[in-house]
Amino acid sequence: MDISFQLYSARNFPPLTDTLSNLARLGYNQVEGFGGLYADAASLANALKANGLSMPTGHFGLDMLEDTATAMKTAEILGIKTLFCPAIPPEQRSQDEADWVKLAEKLATLGETYKKAGFGFGWHNHDFEFKPTASGKLPMEILLDTASDIQWECDVAWVVKGGHDPLTWIDRYADRVPAIHVKDIAPAGECVDEDGWADVGHGTMDWQAILDGVRAKTKCQYFVMEHDNPSDVSRFASRSIDALKKLGA
Repeated sequence: MDISFQLYSARNFPPLTDTLSNLARLGYNQVEGFGGLYADAASLANALKANGLSMPTGHFGLDMLEDTATAMKTAEILGIKTLFCPAIPPEQRSQDEADWVKLAEKLATLGETYKKAGFGFGWHNHDFEFKPTASGKLPMEILLDTASDIQWECDVAWVVKGGHDPLTWIDRYADRVPAIHVKDIAPAGECVDEDGWADVGHGTMDWQAILDGVRAKTKCQYFVMEHDNPSDVSRFASRSIDALKKLGA
């Protein structure tokens, strides 16, 4: 298992250089980037190198991905091998199945471009993809079935938040899951100041069963720690990697 860390988790705890050195000290050797970090890709690449970290995966907004030349250049500078579209804005989350088909077709076209250039390309889910369209079909299945060649970074906790069993979905699309987000959900009423998320291994998710299932059914390479709103990012990073190590990571 390659244990990574989504740097979005640390966005409220500058400076980034301190975060990178702390992650390296805790035993992380990989991180996952997001769009807000790419303005000075060369400086970021130097900071990663100085801390012995790599960035094999990265999140790029759809508008960034459509500027394929810039996105590829950014990926090359940072050593990103697979680019994931992390979401679309709330106002674009339609109940019309046709709108999701159009998005899927756009992702399929982009995926072909990135694939031809030697990159992996895929979608990262939240919970809104599991809310039925007016036709009853789920956006998640529309995206993955219509754009049948793109990959899927499965955010397991968001699948649960969407009311579904993540292992059922992972089994269905097993050959398309190169990465998962390792995230935990706090018990009801707890961690309210952290939007109901918990440090990995300190919430309600059965991570032993999930990891066993992912490793048995997929060729998943990247296990990316994430917390959407930690009150203490160092605590989250430390407790989470310790929990995964105890689970055999």
